[in-house]
Amino acid sequence: MLVDLELKLKMLCVIFLPIALVAGGSKLCPHQCSCYGASELVDCRSRGFTHIPHSVPHGTWLLDLSGNKLSELRSTSFTGIWVLRVLLLSQSNMQVVHSQALSSLTFLEKLDLAYNELRVLPPDFSQGLTSLKHLKLSHNALERLESHSLEDLQSLERLDLSHNHIQVIEVGLFRGLTMLTHLNLAWNQLTVLQGGLLTMQQGLGVLLLGHNNISKIEVEALAPLQTLTILNLEANQLRSLKFKVFLNLKTPSTHLQMSENPWTCDCDLHRVFSKILRVRHLHVDDYVNITCHSPLLLAGASLGLMHSQLCVAETATVLIITGTVMVTVVAAMVMAERKRKKKKMNLEKQGNDPMPWESYK
Repeated sequence: MLVDLELKLKMLCVIFLPIALVAGGSKLCPHQCSCYGASELVDCRSRGFTHIPHSVPHGTWLLDLSGNKLSELRSTSFTGIWVLRVLLLSQSNMQVVHSQALSSLTFLEKLDLAYNELRVLPPDFSQGLTSLKHLKLSHNALERLESHSLEDLQSLERLDLSHNHIQVIEVGLFRGLTMLTHLNLAWNQLTVLQGGLLTMQQGLGVLLLGHNNISKIEVEALAPLQTLTILNLEANQLRSLKFKVFLNLKTPSTHLQMSENPWTCDCDLHRVFSKILRVRHLHVDDYVNITCHSPLLLAGASLGLMHSQLCVAETATVLIITGTVMVTVVAAMVMAERKRKKKKMNLEKQGNDPMPWESYK
């Protein structure tokens, strides 16, 4: 739908370009901006604005303010622009979004805040954005996401939070995002994929978690995702897996991407991947690229090539240990038996020796 919208915008720009050139000096168009289609499309890209222009026409449904020096969005920034559908604010040196700055944009469908300097989102960031379908917050400096900051995004389908510094996502953050189909959390600093984080995302199709620090996936973390088709976990800190995590994933077909992790190649990992590969609806797309990080002897080796040898080595080790224990036990039994016999012989010998006074008879 967003692709169709972009194509329509391009067509409108071509159709109404002559009109825009004539109306360039119109009072309906903000100074230094270009307006198209009777001022429905307002282009204010890279014009050096430090605040939102006050003269944006009430009927504007696309406003492009990317590439400016806005630094902040105030609570009154968009008052009166009732029908705005697309708002582009990327690369605008944005550092702060104030409370209720976006609350009047009830018809907004696309919001692009990528490539800014946002560190936090206000608790009511999503207030009023009930029609929003596409939100881009990538390439910012977000570190923590509070549970209430996105709760009103009931129509959101695509959310891009990649390339931030996110370490903590409070459980409940995605509670209201029941229409979400695409979630990008790649290139952050997450350490755990929590159970309960995605409980309302039954329609989620794409989950991108690559290039984080994830070392643990809780057993119930993926269970609610009934339509997940792509799960990217590459370049994290995964050393082992629990098969039950993926057994809980009840989907028609899911493609897993898990290379570039520091895998510990042992028999347990072999068993987990063997089971995953036998599940009909699970597909490990990059299995040939999954390599061992430890033990040192196997570092850099392909898990697929080492598959059959891992458990053989473990079995041999178990047999050696078992054999050693058995030999030790048998040796101990033999020694004990020898001591018993020796003690018995000593007792018998003492019984046959004459009493001291008998030798004088």
